[in-house]
Amino acid sequence: MVVSVLTPSLPQSPSLTTSPGLWRVRAAEAFAAERQQQALWLPVAMGAGILLYFSLRSEPDARLIWLAPVLIIAALLLARRWPFCGWLCALVAAGSFGFAVTLWHAQRAPPPLSPPQRAVVVQGIVQNVQALPQGLRVTLAEARLGPEAPRLERSIRLRLRNDDPARPMPGDLLSVRALIRAPAAPAYPGAWDFQRAAFFSGQGGVGFAIGAAEVTPGAGDAPPFAGLRTELEARVLAALPGPAGAISAALLTGSQSAIPAADLNAMRDSGLAHLLSVSGLHIAIVMSVSFWVTRLLAALYRPLALRVPGKLLAGCGALLAGGFYMLLTGAQVPMQRSFAMACLVTLAILAGRKAISLRGLAWAAAVVMVFDPASLLGPSFQMSFAAVLALIAGWEAVQPRLAGLRGHRGWAWRIGFGVLGLMMTSVLAGAATAPFGLAHFGRLQWYGVAANAVAVPLTSFIIMPAGMLAALLMPLGLEGPPLWVMGLGVEGILWVARIVAAWPGATETAMPIPAWGLAIFAFGLCWLCLWRRWWRALGVLPMILGLASAGFVQPPHILVSQDARMVGFFAADTLFIQRQQGASNLTRDAWLRLYGQDAAKPLPAEGASPDGKLSCSAEGCLFHAGTSAFFVRRGDVMAQCGKVAVIISAEPIRQRCRQSILVDRFSVWRNGTHAIWLLPSGAQVISDRAWRGDRPWVPPPPQPRAAAEPPAPIE
Repeated sequence: MVVSVLTPSLPQSPSLTTSPGLWRVRAAEAFAAERQQQALWLPVAMGAGILLYFSLRSEPDARLIWLAPVLIIAALLLARRWPFCGWLCALVAAGSFGFAVTLWHAQRAPPPLSPPQRAVVVQGIVQNVQALPQGLRVTLAEARLGPEAPRLERSIRLRLRNDDPARPMPGDLLSVRALIRAPAAPAYPGAWDFQRAAFFSGQGGVGFAIGAAEVTPGAGDAPPFAGLRTELEARVLAALPGPAGAISAALLTGSQSAIPAADLNAMRDSGLAHLLSVSGLHIAIVMSVSFWVTRLLAALYRPLALRVPGKLLAGCGALLAGGFYMLLTGAQVPMQRSFAMACLVTLAILAGRKAISLRGLAWAAAVVMVFDPASLLGPSFQMSFAAVLALIAGWEAVQPRLAGLRGHRGWAWRIGFGVLGLMMTSVLAGAATAPFGLAHFGRLQWYGVAANAVAVPLTSFIIMPAGMLAALLMPLGLEGPPLWVMGLGVEGILWVARIVAAWPGATETAMPIPAWGLAIFAFGLCWLCLWRRWWRALGVLPMILGLASAGFVQPPHILVSQDARMVGFFAADTLFIQRQQGASNLTRDAWLRLYGQDAAKPLPAEGASPDGKLSCSAEGCLFHAGTSAFFVRRGDVMAQCGKVAVIISAEPIRQRCRQSILVDRFSVWRNGTHAIWLLPSGAQVISDRAWRGDRPWVPPPPQPRAAAEPPAPIE
């Protein structure tokens, strides 16, 4: 006898369906459904901790490093009983770990240098040699700035004279009379910080030789593969003179310094600049070619093929080739990410697991940030990971829909599908990286898809395989024919770049996205790509907000350079610049990117701007926007005291004015470049020192040589 017991279901009331308990159940179900994706947020939190460290205006206490292990232990304990709380604590622990790693790197870095103001005899061991369009640039370690000076803990990058016949190699002792300067300060408050980048990279100064270099061969040690890199670059440039040889050398050695500026601009404006930065595409070609060649050779040798799995040998050969290529090209950030992912992909193929995944990308990001946390702030890291993140997430999203198309086997369909896939890949990667390029470079390329449709196949099937063959044949002196083939492929890429860059509207200059807007966009991109359920679409909202963030930012009305040789006024959507002899072109270019301008106009001697905000005369220029500022050209500076909110002078002002803010040669000498906003509530003046604060890479305020009498105030 079968007895069934039926339990009647009770009708649910509105109070039950909206009870807190039901919401907790649904939240727990949603949390469990995304369990596989939760670990992917740990590198994101780690990056947030790194950004928190760099956003501080003063150096934190070194004892904060020990907070990270405590939070990690707490997260492990909470995860066993309360998974959601454990995950939240894990995010905090990951952020604390990123903060601690960056602080640890800063604590162990040697202090910045204070190079002498006069020319000195620089002596050091050559670590790297880079060919320039004219001359050479060398990096020296264990350098001395003078015969009796102690050895420096930081490296010195030095440009030799164009007519210098010396050809140093890594490991040689080089001695030359040169002018050495500290890394440049930011071009304006909030601009790219060269001093911060040099502090974490171990660089102490840059300079140029004013005399002939003396070289003592083999006097010291050099980094691994540095000599091979220099020799390879020299032989490629000798076989392929001109731009084609410079680009070929860049693809094999990672050094872009020899590429002429015109061709570099054409590659950038056509959207092909990513081909010059060795990264995922290049290492994928090297490892895939090595994989199949190794497997073919193993299959041809029957005793080996019968005893050892060919896939295992091919995987090991691909890993060795990829590691060698990474070290040969200098282990740059995109290559570190690419090789870390390539290792995971290769191991996954050998183990029969899923090859390309977001988990592998997360591991690669964590490894790079542990060893080089400062790279998170650079465009190389951001654009590289953003492109791969968008490609992997996009592939995972469309893969189920493409499963039904696998039955089509026609060659025409395969070719068309491959071309479409290549175009969609370029569109997806370009859309993910465009905001980062806009934030760092202030430019947009609109025809990158068309250029990449031709350039990427040339790189994949002709240029890189020919370059690999040339590198293998160099010990035998037979690299000429494959380099000739490689040069033809590079000429094809240059032809495409020049044509596409000349199209109307190929590039557009726009105001860059501010740092906080870029962070919001990056968070939205991660939200869209890392989750799997419907709420991933909510990431579009912060992405839109990040893209529109430039509209919420008021750029400075006036900028004053660090040496006061250049003063900029932004009026009528035009940048007007008062420039003296010797002003920095790099600073001018940075100002143009800040305002989204292609060119600047000289400050007029007489007349006014179209919007009437700027009016100039022989005595100076009056700028009015909410409040007023006066730039003094000649005459009595103190005549404007109390009449305007800000008085600007390229010369020192030795008197004080309590009714107006003074920005003169002394101001920028002490505190760096100044940015001025003329608001209805009053003038806001921010110096570079106030913006960056008291950090290890910020030089201390300069001290005057002799104390001077205090200036007399002007009442």
